[in-house]
Amino acid sequence: MKRYAVTHPITALCVLAIGLTLPLQMGLLLAGLDVFPGKLAELFFLTGTAALITSWIGGRAAVRRLFGGLTIWRIGAGRWAMLLLAMPMLTVSVAVTTGTLHSPEHGWVAEALIYLALVFLILITASLWEETTWSGFVQRRLMDRHGLLVGSLLTAIPFGLIHLPLAFEGDGWAGTTWTEAFVNWAFLLGALPFLRYVAGVLLVDTGGSVLAVAFLHASFNASGALSVVPDGWQYVPALVVLTIIVSVHRLIRGRPLTAGSVDAPESRPARNKTATTGGVRG
Repeated sequence: MKRYAVTHPITALCVLAIGLTLPLQMGLLLAGLDVFPGKLAELFFLTGTAALITSWIGGRAAVRRLFGGLTIWRIGAGRWAMLLLAMPMLTVSVAVTTGTLHSPEHGWVAEALIYLALVFLILITASLWEETTWSGFVQRRLMDRHGLLVGSLLTAIPFGLIHLPLAFEGDGWAGTTWTEAFVNWAFLLGALPFLRYVAGVLLVDTGGSVLAVAFLHASFNASGALSVVPDGWQYVPALVVLTIIVSVHRLIRGRPLTAGSVDAPESRPARNKTATTGGVRG
């Protein structure tokens, strides 16, 4: 298994992590139990497997580089503003355009504070560890091999597969109809290619900042939980709009939409001091 994992690291990780996660989460759902322990186990399976395979490939130094993406925070004030504000603002804009916006029960200031609190909660408890695996281990390798666009789209496949049981999370297995499950899957699978593409752009343009992608992931989830959009679908078209904006910005800067990898020279801006401390390559 070790030899196979070293030569086929992405396949090995997906087989092990997804093969352990899906049966556990589906078993909890079928038993009528809370799926939350299964979500915690998913983080352990993902991060643990990524760290184990990385250590087999390159030892402790490689593991440090894997987690080094979490330390790259000097990515520019404008990019941080985008990561924190773009998704909620676009989600609210979609709600206004479609006439589905609800007035915040406790005012907009309270809504903003709740959103920020939720972002940091999701970040600490989930997205940092998920993205260490999906961005730092899987997507980075796939983009190095296939380029920005194809590598991002390929990452969306296992990323979506491991999240399929969550279609039943809200009302449980017994309380969720197949129509509701298919609708949930449609929104999930429709959003993931766009999420992974924006994540790929962030990885390339920040020199491998998994931290930036984790904030994007957390902001995406938190925007879908805003009380002013109780129907919860507006954040998906908002993500599509964000992807278009990011793509146009990339074209204006003269960068290709389909090509690019973390280790390309243009992905390591000189101002990113972390790149000189081993925090970029993984």
